[in-house]
Amino acid sequence: MARMSAEERRESVIRAAITEFARGGYNGTSTEAIARRVGVSQPYLFRLFPSKQAIFLAASERCLLKTRKAMAEELEARPEASPMEAMAAAYMRLIDDRDMLLMQMQMYVAVASAEAAGDSEFGAAIRAGWADLWDQSKLAFGGDAAETTDFLACGMLINVLVALGFPEGHRVWSGLDMSELRVPR
Repeated sequence: MARMSAEERRESVIRAAITEFARGGYNGTSTEAIARRVGVSQPYLFRLFPSKQAIFLAASERCLLKTRKAMAEELEARPEASPMEAMAAAYMRLIDDRDMLLMQMQMYVAVASAEAAGDSEFGAAIRAGWADLWDQSKLAFGGDAAETTDFLACGMLINVLVALGFPEGHRVWSGLDMSELRVPR
């Protein structure tokens, strides 16, 4: 069996980190757990990434990049669909992966916690990735800030409803047009 390159190991660490941080949060996840999931030692993990924070930020950036990429690909694949339909369908498929959904939720908690403790730098990269998502969405909506806001606000509501396990058909979904969407399980 061929040995993995450092770049391949970095990819493995990012995937493992998404799973571990999604389930345990930033403070509740040890680098030991991430290293164990990947099958490397903790010292090797720190040769790939300088700190736990760097691992978390890489996982967060990957999550945001994957979201932007999924929406862009769906817009390109379905030019006949409205931007709302295409991007919402892409997003609903994306959060079928519970780790992806929970990692997004953990990003917000980690940034808020770090900044409450006085670390204003921690959230800079995550805010930049989210701003890129805003810009991409606004472009898809023809520059309409109100539509962009509605879309992203609806996405955040969907995050909460799915994370809390509200079943499809529950009254809390009633304000959302789910005609083109399927609730992840």
